[in-house]
Amino acid sequence: MRDSGRRRRDLLVLSSLGAVLLATSTGTAAAKPPPSDPLQQQVDAVHHTGAVGVAAEVTSPTTRDVARAGAAEKGTRQQVPLNGRFRIGSATKTFTATVVLQLVGEGRMSLEDTVEHWLPGVVQGNGNDGNRITVRQLLQHTSGIHDTGPDIPALTSADGYRAERFRTYTIEELVRLAMQPSPSVAPHEEPWAYANTNYLLVALITQKVTGRSWVQEVNDRIIRPLGLRDTSAPGSFPFILGPHAHGYAFDGSTDVTVLNSSMAVGSGSIISTAHDLNRFYAALLGGRLLAPAQLDAMTTTVNAPELGIRYGLGLAEIPLSCGGNYFGHRGELLGYITWGGATRDGTRTAVVYVSSDGGQDTEQAMTTLMDQELCRPRS
Repeated sequence: MRDSGRRRRDLLVLSSLGAVLLATSTGTAAAKPPPSDPLQQQVDAVHHTGAVGVAAEVTSPTTRDVARAGAAEKGTRQQVPLNGRFRIGSATKTFTATVVLQLVGEGRMSLEDTVEHWLPGVVQGNGNDGNRITVRQLLQHTSGIHDTGPDIPALTSADGYRAERFRTYTIEELVRLAMQPSPSVAPHEEPWAYANTNYLLVALITQKVTGRSWVQEVNDRIIRPLGLRDTSAPGSFPFILGPHAHGYAFDGSTDVTVLNSSMAVGSGSIISTAHDLNRFYAALLGGRLLAPAQLDAMTTTVNAPELGIRYGLGLAEIPLSCGGNYFGHRGELLGYITWGGATRDGTRTAVVYVSSDGGQDTEQAMTTLMDQELCRPRS
């Protein structure tokens, strides 16, 4: 989930590079790897762009490489935790899309169902029409619905953050906010326009289909079955439990580690680690979470000119400099930025995150890391 117009511009620059994130060093030992370690070199390069803290992990069937750089908290000499927890932002969307596609595979709903079918009267007014928007369009960001992210004070300024960091939003409240302006584009007229509201609506539809909350479905369908012990969907709980680096935003001037992320339910609220995210991507692309038909639907992509890449259902397709591509997702939620993904068969994965705003140089270094690590043969 993006937290300001400036971050939106950073995302465009990042995505136009057409690479993914990742990072790593070798082994799980606490000692810093030698300078010749290519993953550590990549992580150091990200840190040198001004990121407060950086950590990454890269995996293959027989290896697990990790690397880190920078401080866990400004003004201290405490290192970034090797498997620290952080808010994964929009990488949450891949979890949400996976839940929906499981429900489709079970015959409980269809990608061609309209929003109006499941949420009668919710998407109406100011040019919005739930009869013309399908679940597929929500997952694919082709609905034309207004993005609520830039309208949340806690995500747009330091003053707004201090005033609203503990505020709880409901999905219904956020959707009503999105219905106020005219849609940014009309369905079917413009092929792609990013909006976190799409996934707020998907979370609400998931609740209608199952009679259970989005949090319960994500926990029972993905987090628990995969044994992702350091991953959680916190709801309105504002703290990151366990080892973690502090997050900094608004040009690094404000510690934003504490945040009620209820404004990002379904779209950006999950807390995880690089290790857990790698396990998720490996399971997803390896076919352990979705049947072949549903995985094919998720990885069938359309052009996303706003990002300079292609986008499927909660999953981006990013080209690799060595040929081919990988599937993953960028994530950002106030003070934490991540890139993560896997090769098409799920055998190689990479995740990298920073604990600060970042900028064009940081984003470029992260995508370069992702590209080089997923291209580098694993011994």
